Amino acid sequence: MTNVSVVIPCYRSARTLPALVERLLAVLPTAADLFEIVLVVDGSPDDTWEVAQGLAGRHGSVRAVLLARNYGQHNALVAGIRCARYEVMVTMDDDLQHPPEEIPRLLTGLEPGLDIVYGVPTGGTHGRIRDFASKSLKCGLSGRFGAENGGDISAFRAFRSFLRESLDGVAGPHTQIDIAFSWATTRVGTVQVRMDSRLAGRSNYTPAMLVRHAIGVFVGYSTLPLRLVTYFGLLTGAFGIVLLTVFLWTYWSGDSTVKGFTSTASMIALFASAQMIALGIIGEYLGRIHVERMGRPTYIVRSRAESGAAQPMTVTGGPEGWSA
Repeated sequence: MTNVSVVIPCYRSARTLPALVERLLAVLPTAADLFEIVLVVDGSPDDTWEVAQGLAGRHGSVRAVLLARNYGQHNALVAGIRCARYEVMVTMDDDLQHPPEEIPRLLTGLEPGLDIVYGVPTGGTHGRIRDFASKSLKCGLSGRFGAENGGDISAFRAFRSFLRESLDGVAGPHTQIDIAFSWATTRVGTVQVRMDSRLAGRSNYTPAMLVRHAIGVFVGYSTLPLRLVTYFGLLTGAFGIVLLTVFLWTYWSGDSTVKGFTSTASMIALFASAQMIALGIIGEYLGRIHVERMGRPTYIVRSRAESGAAQPMTVTGGPEGWSA
C-alpha cells in the first residue's frame, strides 16, 4: 500500500458530501497506509463550504479549502493538487457518480510502469446527448495534443504526485490538467470502473457548456484553428480563381452579359463569411493573450479548514501554490 491524497472539487454538493466522505473513510484505510481527503469548494453559492468545514472539523484526515469565487472544475483541481501532501493522488467528482469503493481498483491499476490511470466507465451515465458530446470532446483530445489516450480521459483518475510539476506553468483562468499531464508523461493506463447514477441535483455540465469547453481547449492549447483558417482561405481562394476562369472564358467566347446575380451575391457572402470567421478565430487568440496579460489568477484561496480550525487565507494560484 501507499499514501494517498483524494482531491475533490466541490460545487453545489452540500447534500452529497457527508455520504461521500463517510464512504471514503470506510474504503481508504483498506487501500492506503496514510490518506487525506482534500475538499476544494469552488465558490459554491449554497452551504457546501459549511458542510465541508464541518466534515474537516470532525475528521482529522479531511481538509477543506474555500476558493474566493467560482473558478471552474479544473482550476479547483489545480488548487487541490498543489496543496495535497502524499505521493499518489486520486481525483473524483463530488456527486457520488464515482464510487469510492472503486478507488482500490484505480490504485491497483497504477502499476510501477504507469504514472497515471483513468477510470473508464463501463457505460454511459449522463444521457445520450451528454455522453455523445463528452465522448466527442475526449476523442478530439486524442493525438491532437499528445494525449494519445484522450478518448479514455476521465475525472476519476489516480496519478503520481510528481506530475503536479507539469502544472507549474499553469496561470490564468483557462486550465486543462489532462493536457498538462500528457505533456509530462506517456505512461498512461486505464481501468474499467463502475459508475453510479447521480443521487441529488443535476450536472453543471450541459452539451452547450461542453461545446464552449471544447472551443476553449482547442484555442487554448493548439494552433489548429489558425491552421484551419489558412486552409479555408486557400480553398476559397482556389474557388475564386475557378470562378474567374469561368467568367473570362465566357467573356472571350463572345458572351459579355453578366449572368447569375444570385450566385455572384452568394459567392460574395461566402468570401465575407470566410473573412469574418478568420477574424473571429484570430480575435479569440488575441483575447486570450489579453486576458493572460491582465494577470487573472488561476484561483485564490479564501479560507481553509482542518482539525476543527478554520483559517482565512489569501493565496493566489501560481507555481508556488499552497501547502499546509
